[in-house]
Amino acid sequence: MIITRSYLKDLVYQVNGAAIEVHKQIGPGLLESVYHSCMKKELELRKINFSSELQIPLNYKGCELESKLRCDLLIENALVVELKSVSEINSIFEAQLLTYMNLLKTPMGLLINFNVKNIYYEGQKTMVNDYYRMLEE
Repeated sequence: MIITRSYLKDLVYQVNGAAIEVHKQIGPGLLESVYHSCMKKELELRKINFSSELQIPLNYKGCELESKLRCDLLIENALVVELKSVSEINSIFEAQLLTYMNLLKTPMGLLINFNVKNIYYEGQKTMVNDYYRMLEE
């Protein structure tokens, strides 16, 4: 499968839909781990391929180093998803997502915060990097 910008936009739409469904079913105010479990189940139900708690390789000056870095979800090997349940999104969360995207060489990332009233309007942020800019429409 060739990854294009339109493919990624559709994938983000599908994952946001799954997050909205989870939020609609159980609401805000719970632990991130609860939303993580529900998202895994919702993605399975929607037949969306993903990896959970994927260990992120850390290459420093040509050496593979042991790292405890893990991304919450990697969707279709193309979209990094970081889940949060916080009162507000801090810029460090965005920086973390961009770093994970670059280390995994993925073009797009999605930050989802479940501790909001409305996921669509205030609970999700899509991010892209240089890998995305190289893709065709």
